[in-house]
Amino acid sequence: MSLRRIFPLLITLVAPSAIAAGMKTADAPELNYELVSDWPQLPEGWNFGPTTGVGVDSKNNVYVYHRGPHPIMCFSADGTFLRSWGDGIISGPHGLAVDRDDNVWVTDIGAHTVVKFTPKGRVLMVLGQKGTATETETTFNMPTHVAFGPSDEIYVSDGYGNSRIVKFSSDGRYLTAWGKKGKAAGEFDAPHSLAIDAQGQVYVGDRENYRVQIFDPNGKFISEWTHLGSPWGLYLGSDGYLYMSDGYNDRVSKLNLQGQLLGTFGKQGRAPGELYFAHHISLGKNGEIYVAEVQNWRVSKFVLK
Repeated sequence: MSLRRIFPLLITLVAPSAIAAGMKTADAPELNYELVSDWPQLPEGWNFGPTTGVGVDSKNNVYVYHRGPHPIMCFSADGTFLRSWGDGIISGPHGLAVDRDDNVWVTDIGAHTVVKFTPKGRVLMVLGQKGTATETETTFNMPTHVAFGPSDEIYVSDGYGNSRIVKFSSDGRYLTAWGKKGKAAGEFDAPHSLAIDAQGQVYVGDRENYRVQIFDPNGKFISEWTHLGSPWGLYLGSDGYLYMSDGYNDRVSKLNLQGQLLGTFGKQGRAPGELYFAHHISLGKNGEIYVAEVQNWRVSKFVLK
């Protein structure tokens, strides 16, 4: 299957600035972040492909997920390459998340699966059925992201082929699902990213509806935020704030859990420090912000000035 068929929603998109031009977003102060240059250091002759996912473990190691050889790479916080895996296992990289035990979870939109790895790449669990793109308790259709509840419940945004959120127990038993294609409350158009707070509330980046929707742990709609842009990536930091990568405006936003936009930084471009399709986002232990960029084929690391 060609890349054009596997990734239709990304390859056929027009420039984000053209889309964002007609989209109203709330104004906010500029966040005072600067780029860490030359991060990370790849082995000689290696490159990232389109870079879709990033996550940080308890040791502050950074996992990068991309569409190229060695699709999962691990680096220390200073950018030193540590290890890689995934060749022959992953066919369509998309979202990555690290759980509280430092296991690495990825969504594979080519295989329609969610895979749980140890920090060194051994497979521990597979959700979905490889090569089967349907909507059942045991199958997905191009799942986009994964996140974890307070009791290690597993939430999957089944977001490109289907339009729903699926909840599993920590050992992978199906519990419930909600959502369908649409624009009403509780409906989705490309649910693309997830974050879960300490109370178990589920924040869904409803990408093509340009909103974040909030649900209780079992899918009851609570509220929505429609003033932020397009939430391609969401990450709930240890500081209690929600960080969002807006792939159409190519900026990073900082929010409180009431939906107030506290600040932003970033603009579209190819140069270092600029963003192009800011796809997913994660934070390091010291507040460093990592942004996976699809079009720039890189992860950019930002720190407070």
